[in-house]
Amino acid sequence: MARSTGSVPLDPDRDVPGLIVKFGDYPLHHGGVGAVRSLGRLGVPMYAITEDRYTPAAVSRYLRRAFVWPTTGTEEPERLVEGLLSIGRRIGRPAVLVPTDEEAAVVIAEHQGVLGGPFLFPKVDAGLPRRLASKQGLHELCVEHGIPSPATAFPQSYDDIVRFADTARFPLVAKNREAFVRRERPAVNGTTRITTREGLLTLARDWGEHPGVILQEYLPREQAEDWIVHAYFGRDSTPLALFTGVKVRSWPPHAGMTANAYVVDNPELADLAARFVKQIGFTGIVDLDLRFDRRDGRYKLLDFNPRMGAQFRLFENGAGVDVVRAMHLDLTGRGVPEGEQRAGHRYIVENIDLPALIAYRRSGYTTPHAPARASGIELAWLAGDDLRPFLTMLARFVRPGAKHLYQLWRTNRRGSAAAPAGRPGPATT
Repeated sequence: MARSTGSVPLDPDRDVPGLIVKFGDYPLHHGGVGAVRSLGRLGVPMYAITEDRYTPAAVSRYLRRAFVWPTTGTEEPERLVEGLLSIGRRIGRPAVLVPTDEEAAVVIAEHQGVLGGPFLFPKVDAGLPRRLASKQGLHELCVEHGIPSPATAFPQSYDDIVRFADTARFPLVAKNREAFVRRERPAVNGTTRITTREGLLTLARDWGEHPGVILQEYLPREQAEDWIVHAYFGRDSTPLALFTGVKVRSWPPHAGMTANAYVVDNPELADLAARFVKQIGFTGIVDLDLRFDRRDGRYKLLDFNPRMGAQFRLFENGAGVDVVRAMHLDLTGRGVPEGEQRAGHRYIVENIDLPALIAYRRSGYTTPHAPARASGIELAWLAGDDLRPFLTMLARFVRPGAKHLYQLWRTNRRGSAAAPAGRPGPATT
């Protein structure tokens, strides 16, 4: 039965199923569970690619079938396309694709001609998602279209890094240049803060002849605010659903996945995001991370994810529309009802928010604009009408030999202490 927070229930095309597409080994992904629930609660048949039969998404009551397909993210695109086509034949009717990672979004965009028969997805310039997922490509687009972003350097050699280090202002941030670092050994493990010239040169010696990194301006958290934009853009890059919010906590601290966030109305930010997407001609779901730099009063774009964000269920309008529902409605010829976003609503990822809270309190950091009291709470895992994903997450999270608890402990220790001079520490972008 369709469920909506508005007066008129949403009416999706229930003859068109959805398929959650994920490449790589990350079974505890609450975004995929959220997408299965979001469309499944409206009566849309849901399918998902899963690592095994006992992931949280695979056991959801709203999932009709899990296609067990372990991938690493290092496969050739042609193999991934063949696998998608095989799944499409087994579903037996056109399905809306819902990618949950950059690999999936890029593969779909770059193979639209082959995938366009058995699947439905927004049509976009084939090379645009890969460029947006690339740190260098995104920065170049920002410069081209006048969108603020952190000052960034793109060294081509170790000598370039030495010259850069002679005049650089520390601390700074190092990131992998391209999105698909899982295809080879990454230069850095995610976003890395570097505090001294000596620390940069020490790390750079391991980056090879052609460093696959960017070196970016450090935006201190004491002078900044983390904002997020989730939206769905239809044809002609028209925003059919657009939401803004504040990231309260992330894990790892100040650099990782959203652990706690609020919906906060921000017309200026919404306009900035809509204008940029219109300029580059993107269609589909977007998940943007921006940092408001109070030193110059500008929102600086850090990440443009050309796919559904894991915390998308934070955002829903008064008609019951989130970005995944908006995409399904639009691609199946339904109208997308308008409505105000749920200002003050809060989103919590249960398994990572507690360690994030401890780390943030140790550092003394508080988030501006976070309401004192939430107007409502959306939990990432726990849902009264679908308990098995939550229980499965707990079982996998705490089972003997699982890496998750050790990684939380290790990151909390590292994240709550200042980085020693010359060594990488927790990033803040």
